Amino acid sequence: MAQVLADADGGQPSSSNLPPSSVAIKHSVDPVTRIHHSHGHTCREVWQLRKGQLPRVADAVVWPLTEDAVADVVAAAAAADVVLMPYGGGTSVTNALTLPERDAEPRPIVVVSMAKLNAVLDVDTVNMTATIQAGAVGAVLGKELADGWGVTMGHEPDSYEFSTLGGWIATRASGMQKNVYGNIEDIVISVTLVTPTGTVVKDAVVPRISAGPDIHHLVLGSEGTLGIITSAIVKVRPLPAVRKYGALIFPDFDAGVAAMYDIAQAHAAPASIRLVDNNQFQMGQALKPPTSWFASAIAAAKKFYVLSIKGFEADTMVAATLLFLGNSDADIAAQEAALYPIAARHGGMPADEENGRRGYALTFMIAYIRDLAFQYCFLAESFETSVPWSGVRHLCTSVKAAIVDAAAARSIPREPFVTCRVTQTYDTGACFDEIEHIARVAILDAGGSISHHHGIGKHRASFMPHVQSPAANAALRAVKRELDPTNVFASGNVLPAKL
Repeated sequence: MAQVLADADGGQPSSSNLPPSSVAIKHSVDPVTRIHHSHGHTCREVWQLRKGQLPRVADAVVWPLTEDAVADVVAAAAAADVVLMPYGGGTSVTNALTLPERDAEPRPIVVVSMAKLNAVLDVDTVNMTATIQAGAVGAVLGKELADGWGVTMGHEPDSYEFSTLGGWIATRASGMQKNVYGNIEDIVISVTLVTPTGTVVKDAVVPRISAGPDIHHLVLGSEGTLGIITSAIVKVRPLPAVRKYGALIFPDFDAGVAAMYDIAQAHAAPASIRLVDNNQFQMGQALKPPTSWFASAIAAAKKFYVLSIKGFEADTMVAATLLFLGNSDADIAAQEAALYPIAARHGGMPADEENGRRGYALTFMIAYIRDLAFQYCFLAESFETSVPWSGVRHLCTSVKAAIVDAAAARSIPREPFVTCRVTQTYDTGACFDEIEHIARVAILDAGGSISHHHGIGKHRASFMPHVQSPAANAALRAVKRELDPTNVFASGNVLPAKL
């Protein structure tokens, strides 16, 4: 480990008390490897990467092979005055992985990749829990739990293919099947966090405990500012025996939102229900693969029925994709019987299962479509929020208008293509950056939150004083100072880099 820090600093470590190099830690100073670990997946970062304009590249990358080795890395960094940046799947879309520029943070920066700490350590099929290392990647983890034990966490975010358990916890993530399994804070029982002052872990692993404030609530959403998450104990459930997709179409967005509201109030939502506006609906239709003449004829007949017989308008109709999970066909039928009549009251019509399947899969393709669009000089980004039901319509219209107006004010020749979708429901360049900032202000002005599941990162950190009181922000800074007194984890995410 001492040699790693020497490589990072371009000289000898600043402390003689560093632990010896360990076989439990791998490292690299290869330029390509360092670049790969020095960015996330925001539009700005991908553009900078393509143009060779990343503001800073990590001095070294290390891969701890054991959880004890993580503690060695953290201790060595604290002794040598080196900044550590935890790294999971690299899918952040909030600039959380953008390294502070050297003027702001002159110390060496070492990225700690958790890729080697990816094991399922234990599955308890009596208490239905699993102990999993933080570097476990969503898609691989899901298959391992299913094939090995017939269980699932049920957490399936859009980034499921590449994101990690540690990243989900660090960003307080939400998944597409939240209606059944809950958000990550509902799934996690205990977290192990290695900090410069010691390891934070819960001794009692029980369903619930009333023993003062729960420190794990601070770990959730900490975004690499307090330490490194090494493992977690999570809830698991038996795999559902039946999985069925569905789809609905509505005459317009207002009707779709009204149906979503009534479905939520009736507690009739399936595992996933996602309403997309007309723009996104038409984009999805345009992306459909070519079909046989017979399938095309059937599709034309359905289109004639919807538009000519039922009176839907092609430029206003919207769609919702559905995913039902259950233990039997009877379970699914009961869910459908609760949901479809509510949709019908708002003019909703069922569409075929294949449309639902494609719509659900499209969610995982958005990032690929964005990267393809880059080849043709299109800039695209997604951002999310949460808002009370009473503000849904106002938020969608005001944010769209703010983006269009901001683009026009900057002489952008074509009107931006902006879409909205309503998903999880609850009971209750520089020019590009400027426009996105204006959109975020419009979201807050319309009563939306700073984020629903992407997190804060550096992208939205400037909004923190506006969404939490000074006392609340001071409390977070106090926790940070206690756990990380020398600011080893100076990522600048959520909290100011300088405390």
